[in-house]
Amino acid sequence: MSDKKTLAFEVGVEEMPARFVPGAMEALAAGAEEMLKRLRLDRYDRLEVLSTPRRLICMVYGLPAVQEEGETWVRGPSRQAAFDADGKPTQAALGFARSQGIEPEDLEVRDTDQGTYVFARKVEAGRPAGEVLAEPLAELVLGLPFPRPMRWGHGEIRFIRPIRWLVALLDEEVLPVVIGNVTAGNQTRGHRTLNPGPHTVKTAADLPGLLRDIGLEPDVEARRQKIVEQAEKVAASLGGKAVIYDDLLTEVTHLVETPTAFYGSFDPAHLDLPAELLITVMKVHQRYFPVAKEGAEDGEAPELLPHFIGVCNGDDRNLDTVRRGNERVIAARLADARFFYKQDQNRPLADYVPELARISFRERLGTMLDKTHRLERLVAELCDYLGVEGAGKERALRAATLTRADLRTQVVYEFSELEGVMGRHYARLSGEPEEVAQALYEQYLPPPGSRGDDPADLPATMAGTLLAVADRADTLAGSFAIGLEPTGSEDPFGLRRQAAGLLIVLAKRGISVPLRELFEKALAGYGRIEGAGDPAATMDRLLEFCRVRLEGQMRDAGLRPDVIDAVLARDWTDIPDVWERARAVTRLLETDHLDDVVTVYRRSHNLARQADDRPVDRSLLQEAAEVALHDSLLTVGPEAEAARAGGDYDQFFRTVARLREEVDAFLDGVLVMAPEADVRANRLALLRSIEGLLGPVADLSRLAV
Repeated sequence: MSDKKTLAFEVGVEEMPARFVPGAMEALAAGAEEMLKRLRLDRYDRLEVLSTPRRLICMVYGLPAVQEEGETWVRGPSRQAAFDADGKPTQAALGFARSQGIEPEDLEVRDTDQGTYVFARKVEAGRPAGEVLAEPLAELVLGLPFPRPMRWGHGEIRFIRPIRWLVALLDEEVLPVVIGNVTAGNQTRGHRTLNPGPHTVKTAADLPGLLRDIGLEPDVEARRQKIVEQAEKVAASLGGKAVIYDDLLTEVTHLVETPTAFYGSFDPAHLDLPAELLITVMKVHQRYFPVAKEGAEDGEAPELLPHFIGVCNGDDRNLDTVRRGNERVIAARLADARFFYKQDQNRPLADYVPELARISFRERLGTMLDKTHRLERLVAELCDYLGVEGAGKERALRAATLTRADLRTQVVYEFSELEGVMGRHYARLSGEPEEVAQALYEQYLPPPGSRGDDPADLPATMAGTLLAVADRADTLAGSFAIGLEPTGSEDPFGLRRQAAGLLIVLAKRGISVPLRELFEKALAGYGRIEGAGDPAATMDRLLEFCRVRLEGQMRDAGLRPDVIDAVLARDWTDIPDVWERARAVTRLLETDHLDDVVTVYRRSHNLARQADDRPVDRSLLQEAAEVALHDSLLTVGPEAEAARAGGDYDQFFRTVARLREEVDAFLDGVLVMAPEADVRANRLALLRSIEGLLGPVADLSRLAV
């Protein structure tokens, strides 16, 4: 018998919703790894998870034919009870050894948290893999997490869709896996209509190849690439290029087992609609890839051709029929979109603002019109704080007034994905300044999942930046005030995304408004909120929530954990500044003066904590070393403060490093804890002034250097 085998485990189901498949694949891979480790079968060569809309497959190559030996330790009586005064086994020890099938001399004494006990070592022989896999494989399937599992069979099984067949093979051996009323065999299924089967799998390693032979591609990445290649080829035949959106490509990949791309066309007259509207109809509602002109610059949206590319789940038979059916559907959709778009233009965008009183923002937090008024106030306060005046302030306030006006338009009512996008279009058509129109779109930037590294993902205008900050601050402050903050994995209002976006905009656009002040202004805009909690407690929770998000963003940016810890230990609420400090400390780690700066801080910091608030009295300085340190600090201190005030932290650290010699001389040659109370307090005050110089930048005692 070979010592290495291949395991093929396929779960065949009714078509799964595409959005749930990636998570199921990840869970299946993680669960299989944990299962094999638990079964002592984890010395395999490779584990691979495959899928189509109708199946999840786990392939394990090079699986050990037999489990490794298992070792367990069984605890017996305490040492005191197991041995007498002469060290001989008592009846308790003899009985325990006999019950475990070992000799008394094989008992081992071990210390535990509960005391010292005797233990028996038991070795469990490895069993053949085929004997131990069946039940764990069934448990693995039923343990997969799905957002909305169905009950099927007699109602005792919960899974994303009813299970129709199972393949469980260890080489040629069929494993007796049973889930509900389905028993595993060696027969898989093909495409539902093209080649349904059943198809016999002779040996486990044959399963992926067999599926390909009958027209399916079980490898998700290969299927994804096939769709891209087909779409690009079809678009080229139309004289254009396929616009491949990653999220749409992922969805389509998980919708089809046998992908075949085809093209369709629509009335070129519809090209006078905003490209974003056309794309939304195609992409979101029909799952088509748009076709853009070859060589056209994307700009706000690509310049489109009157064609689309669909992907059907089948071969190229009857594609003309498929094309005509899809063209009829898109024609009706686009006709509706054109009607809504023309109707919306009968009034200027500003006329929709009063109607926001009909839309609730959030229970106990008023309407969208109330939110609009709060944003007008908050944007005005931000302008005053940041010194935005004149036309810049006027445009920011106008954008705040129009911020949600497009919610009352018919296009956005039908196509909610275009909120902000249509606001920009309608503002332009209404004759609003371009910065105002851009701000209505930019307030939603950065998009979900973006880290703001791409400039296109960030507000470019000051009006858009202020609105993006004010909107998120208002939402977070109000939500936390009424206790809607996320718990565990639940975040129904997307507040983690709101906080992440706020921090990104503040950092990337250099908006130095301390978070506490920002949230205080936002909370003040609500006035009295029914059922709101204690304002101080709300603020503490909100700031901690943002601090955790900020720490995660810093880790994602590649900053060292000790650097993050050092800068966040100080005031971190000025977001652009805390990022500058973190980067400066990171650069400090690579400099020749690192040791000087860290030594100055640490040696001062340790004793400075005992100092009170009194200033240094020069008349109490007695030793030459303390006089020299004081005088050096009078020179270095202002220079360092000036560098810090100007944001030049590299120069700041270079300046502070000059104190190293005087600090060492002082601490090595002067008794800081002098017996005279006033001299001791004065020397501690001298050290506190040094710690106070470096302390606001970072707690350098936390650096792992």
